[in-house]
Amino acid sequence: MATDYAIDFRERPECYRYTPDERGVFKVQPYKDDLLPLWRFRDEPAARASASALRARYDVYRAAEDFVGMDMARKYLQMGFTRSMRYAKYPGGRKREPDGTPRQPQTWADPEKRAAALVFREAWKAVLDDPEYLRLKAAHQERYAASECRPMED
Repeated sequence: MATDYAIDFRERPECYRYTPDERGVFKVQPYKDDLLPLWRFRDEPAARASASALRARYDVYRAAEDFVGMDMARKYLQMGFTRSMRYAKYPGGRKREPDGTPRQPQTWADPEKRAAALVFREAWKAVLDDPEYLRLKAAHQERYAASECRPMED
């Protein structure tokens, strides 16, 4: 990703670099503003509503062949899984004690969060298996592999 997050990645897809992790979810615009309000993982019903809303946005991006939007929706689904699992394994979602000592994960510190995590995992895996996602990811990587993200000229 470019270091300048003032970029509109819908207008400048050449600036977006695919990563398999969740980097950029709170920075890549305008997708953050589209997707963050839909992301909730409090419990299984919230996760179902969130995963459904995120998938609906994914489908809008897919219909427009907007890989960056599709990938950002994928990242929010992935983050729903990882954050829910953190809370499922660690009370309060904290991996460390206040003194910095690592906590041992519990089986299951919060069963509701585990149920939420499973909802997100299913939705996330469905996106990863989508042939159109795979096709557009490959096309994006090929098209923009060597491109540099330069500031817009006035």
